[in-house]
Amino acid sequence: MVGTTTNTAILPEPDAHAYDEIATGSADPLILGGHEFTSRFILGSGRYDLNLIKATIENAGTQIVTMALRRCRTTENNLLDYIPKGITMLPNTSGARNAEEAVRIARLAREVCQTDFVKVEIEHEAKYLLPDNEETIKATAMLAKEGFVVMPYMFPDPIAAKRLEDAGAACVMPLGAMIGSNKGLRARDFIEVIIRNANVPVIIDAGIGRPSQAAEAMEMGADAVMAYTAIASAGNIPLMARAFKKAIEAGREAYLSGLGKVTEDHAVPSSPTNEADYIG
Repeated sequence: MVGTTTNTAILPEPDAHAYDEIATGSADPLILGGHEFTSRFILGSGRYDLNLIKATIENAGTQIVTMALRRCRTTENNLLDYIPKGITMLPNTSGARNAEEAVRIARLAREVCQTDFVKVEIEHEAKYLLPDNEETIKATAMLAKEGFVVMPYMFPDPIAAKRLEDAGAACVMPLGAMIGSNKGLRARDFIEVIIRNANVPVIIDAGIGRPSQAAEAMEMGADAVMAYTAIASAGNIPLMARAFKKAIEAGREAYLSGLGKVTEDHAVPSSPTNEADYIG
């Protein structure tokens, strides 16, 4: 579902189990490059203890896991050996400083991970790790022509988002705040503009630090959320993954339901105010 207009067309007539398929995602799939996913939670895997990977994935209910190529090329403790079957691998181009480097990493990842999915990440400075939109657009265009399902990480610039669409991106992945910061939707105003004008899914990536922030992103019309640091730094990693799963599902259902209007300068009575309604 793309954009912020509430889509009630998929909502069934109410009964005890009318919304089960909405809750599980089967009636409301996330579509990326022609592939359907019932989960709207993308899980990062950077620094987990490998023995926790399986439990974390299962508790998250995720169907897509992203990873750096370097974690998949070792003969010992290869991350791919710990990921359950049926999970879509989303290798990223972490470490790339320009489009050419990102394309080289993506081609290697396609061979190692046996997938056409790639998350383009291009950051040419190490302090703030902000994505370079110009180089990302170049890499997206090159990789899309080679048949990749390109999922680009981007600074939340609405103009760049449209250019990524035009370049063949399967989605756009604006950061909510600086990567690893857990600060939430610091770029909310710009992300809302991107969502309003997008013709591809908008996936919030980076900065989401709490389940409540993930729910907020989904309520405002994001199509999915990616999270890693908030889960990896939790006291109980699998349990936090489950909390994020529930929050993302709740936020999506709230968005589909149609959120109530926010009033700025007056109260709105929640009960009848006509005297006749009380005295009959």
